[in-house]
Amino acid sequence: MSNNTLILGLQWGDEGKGKIVDVLAENSEIVCRFQGGHNAGHTLKVDGQQKVLHLIPSGILHPSVQCVLGNGLVLSLPALEKEITELEQSGINFNDRFYVSGDCALILPTHIAIDQVRDKSEGIGTTGRGIGPAYEDKVARRAIRFGDLQNMTLLQPRLEKLIAYHNKILVHLYAAEPIPLEDVLKELERHQHLVQKFHCITQDLLRGWVKENKKIIFEGAQGSMLDIDHGTYPYVTSSSTTAGGLSTGLGVGPKHIDSILGITKAYTTRVGEGPFATELFDENAAQLAKIGHEVGATTGRPRRCGWLDLKALETIVFINSVTSLCLTKLDVLDGFQEIKVCIDYDDQGAPIYKT
Repeated sequence: MSNNTLILGLQWGDEGKGKIVDVLAENSEIVCRFQGGHNAGHTLKVDGQQKVLHLIPSGILHPSVQCVLGNGLVLSLPALEKEITELEQSGINFNDRFYVSGDCALILPTHIAIDQVRDKSEGIGTTGRGIGPAYEDKVARRAIRFGDLQNMTLLQPRLEKLIAYHNKILVHLYAAEPIPLEDVLKELERHQHLVQKFHCITQDLLRGWVKENKKIIFEGAQGSMLDIDHGTYPYVTSSSTTAGGLSTGLGVGPKHIDSILGITKAYTTRVGEGPFATELFDENAAQLAKIGHEVGATTGRPRRCGWLDLKALETIVFINSVTSLCLTKLDVLDGFQEIKVCIDYDDQGAPIYKT
């Protein structure tokens, strides 16, 4: 493996990135995440017990590996604390090997409330965990960031203004109940110790590691076809899930990426709403879902299933400058008499298959 490897999903997520990162982390020194939030999910085994990691990089399971959450993430403090606690109870040590950028925008209770009432109204098919509204505030330059919790006195006036704005949206746009400012303050204060323990200027840390020629894995979350710019808009996530998101989400320039490994299933799945050209609605879909255990690790929702779309894959490989491919779940297709792949689309956009 090259020194610095970016690992990306090339579909709509759930390609098996976590398992691949877990394997490659054995020969690495650092694993970093650069976008998304706890809307991603990696299912792994720790001492025979199944664990689902939503925020923390898979490399945390390897005692010698350092782990970083970069500035491109949006952070749920309760979710982070829960994940750390569960892993510590399994014997995982976080001391001096887990770092969180002070520039991560925080997901507040009001973000979650807005996300849920909005999705109920508009039907995008989000996870309802506040990811989109948190990114909205980041882009609008009003976000509360992880490092802001170092000074609650300075933070409070900004927080009051932000929660008042959120409650106007909840009450006047969606006729929903407002979230008391006191509840938000209590949540932030309850998790303030995380800042004291894990806060870091991760850009400086990474620059030092790159200069020292450390072996680094950059771990993408979700999949490239959910990218805010290059995905199936508007049925996308709110972050840059393609290779470009690495540089903005960690502060590491493109020339420091030695190889880009793209992960794709031997078929295609999708959770939630949105176009899906090769989606199946027959017994083949049921068979793929059953054999492949196609249930979302984060949402628990059944995944939609279809044939592999090589035309879409070709586009995504180009966008990401993928240097190598990893094909997962090929064994799921063992029992099929006929296997199809999409090689193009006709004038109406319908898939053209090759068997």
